[in-house]
Amino acid sequence: MSPLTVQRLEKLVVVIVAVVVAVVRYPSWWWVVVASFLVFDLSMVGYVRSARAGAICYNAVHTYLWPGALAVVAISTAGHAPAVSTWTGITACAWAFHIGVDRMFGFGLKLPDGFTHTHLGRIGRGAGSEPTAPRL
Repeated sequence: MSPLTVQRLEKLVVVIVAVVVAVVRYPSWWWVVVASFLVFDLSMVGYVRSARAGAICYNAVHTYLWPGALAVVAISTAGHAPAVSTWTGITACAWAFHIGVDRMFGFGLKLPDGFTHTHLGRIGRGAGSEPTAPRL
């Protein structure tokens, strides 16, 4: 199995876990995970300014750092601030779901030379089946 296939399977697991946690932990709010899917792509607005600004904005939103931090807040506030716990928890699930789906389909973090050049390789027309090494 190729490394690319392994990475995509790993992201499928993230997607499944995000949905399962949302359904089990927040049964009244699970639909937010799907309904808010495109909200995170508003980070692409930076591309209006430049490829570099777009990459910075996109990458700042498409990292597991923020949903992970929100999950920690959700867990730590569960006993004494249930509303905070619910909102941060469902947002963490939705955010992780979005990133997982993006990565599962090969949309990686953007490199500053253009939208189609990601850490997982080129995307779009003319993209190869295997990722290219990112420029550092």
